[in-house]
Amino acid sequence: MTTGNVQLMDVSPSSDLPFDEAAIRLNPIDQVAIAKVSLSPGSVLRRSDAAPLVIKQFIPSGHKIALEAVAQGQPIRRYGQIIGFATRSVEVGDHVHTHNLAVEDFARDYGFCEDVQSVKYVPESQRRTFMGYLRPDGRVATRNYIAILSSVNCSAHTIKEIAHYFTPERLAAYPNVDGVIALPHTAGCGSRIGGADYVILQRTIAGMARHANVGGYMMVGLGCETNQIRDIIDNYALEDSNGAPNYLNIQDEGGLRKTVNAGIAAVEKLLPVVNQTPRTVQPVSEIVLGLKCGGSDGWSGVTANPVLGLVADELVRQGGSAVLAETPEIYGAEHLLTRRAINREVGEKLVEKVHWWERHAAKHEIEIDNNPSVGNKAGGLTTILEKSLGAVAKSGSSPLMGVFDYAEPVTVRGFSFVDTPGYDPVCVTGQVASGCNVVVFTTGRGSVFGFKPAPSIKVTSNSRIFNYMPEDMDYNAGKVLEGTDIQAAAAELLDLVIDVASGKQSLSEAQGVGESEFTPWNLGGTL
Repeated sequence: MTTGNVQLMDVSPSSDLPFDEAAIRLNPIDQVAIAKVSLSPGSVLRRSDAAPLVIKQFIPSGHKIALEAVAQGQPIRRYGQIIGFATRSVEVGDHVHTHNLAVEDFARDYGFCEDVQSVKYVPESQRRTFMGYLRPDGRVATRNYIAILSSVNCSAHTIKEIAHYFTPERLAAYPNVDGVIALPHTAGCGSRIGGADYVILQRTIAGMARHANVGGYMMVGLGCETNQIRDIIDNYALEDSNGAPNYLNIQDEGGLRKTVNAGIAAVEKLLPVVNQTPRTVQPVSEIVLGLKCGGSDGWSGVTANPVLGLVADELVRQGGSAVLAETPEIYGAEHLLTRRAINREVGEKLVEKVHWWERHAAKHEIEIDNNPSVGNKAGGLTTILEKSLGAVAKSGSSPLMGVFDYAEPVTVRGFSFVDTPGYDPVCVTGQVASGCNVVVFTTGRGSVFGFKPAPSIKVTSNSRIFNYMPEDMDYNAGKVLEGTDIQAAAAELLDLVIDVASGKQSLSEAQGVGESEFTPWNLGGTL
């Protein structure tokens, strides 16, 4: 076991093994298989339908083995889809990775709406339930927080002091309140009023203020910033039920300490109000599940993501919602989603998001294929096309009902897409601001991610990471490789989602993770 960009692996001497014990071919037209164990040069994999496969180079677990010879310039497929093109001739038994595989542009068949499948909804009388918080407007929450939001980074420390005053001991008298959280960020000034960054930041803050999991909130600003609190309230109709918004400005209050004291007093008034809402039995149709992956490896698209896709499909059948995101990490696989679009308008909106990212990357002199990360590549993922095809597996097979901007409220039930970067905290911030009240986060390399106010459940793609990071990994999808039926694994994960939605702490919550991860998308251009 190692750190950094070295793959966790079992190294075995060259051996003679049945192919199915050592590797897996995901689609009959794939030219590659995925090594289940690390294979040394000279290892022989016996195949019943072809000549024995002799391994040419060391191949780590999770990496690709060439099953067929591929000429330079020809496509290579995994999942039955193109993951890149050979940069030099590839021979049977070769290790296929960054040294001989790269991205080239190729035409995608978007086939708008061609693969839409009708959903067999579970009758309402038979739908599952969870213990949630029912809001006056009919929305249902999985947590009941008071949130302290900064309008600008200048008030970030102040809101932390306010929130952290409310220790578990001070909250003991309010059993229906899950906590008081601070949501600071690094922006709020140095941008143009009405510009893209300004709009995104305000929409994100408003999305958190009115989030179902936030039973009460207040905002704190410095006072002279570009991102004025009064403008956020007016632009997003955030007046509370009494018509009096909760906010403070440090300059108006007379400094940091006076603002902290005033903030504590304001929260003390909110606590008994928020505590009046208890958990009650609610239908799982009120769960809005954020689908996220991070620190992916070669197994993520084989185990964790397909298991999560089945959970998403079942949640949709139960009348609930699932939200995919990470536009740069569906790049090259977007055609699988456009074919599931409920209508052409939805499909074309997704394609336009992809084209926007192409322009955005060119503007900043970067390439979308700069992703996968170092860790992704060490785990066996070579190109963004390969990574995206595995990532899309999280979405299951339900119809794509809508495509939404970053932090825009999701207004449809079923499966939808929110345009976000792939970077974990920025992505999940957008998903939660759009309405997700639970997040399932799959990982192959390991992650300690958490997010407040929406609980984050981490699912590992392999048993080694699950066993090595037991305080961080909530569920092991790697057991699918060891014989567990994938449908049974999905059923277990759905049970866990329902338990966490009902109040069971995820492992990241148990460790207090989740405030620092609030990271609104900043497009750049700070003045």
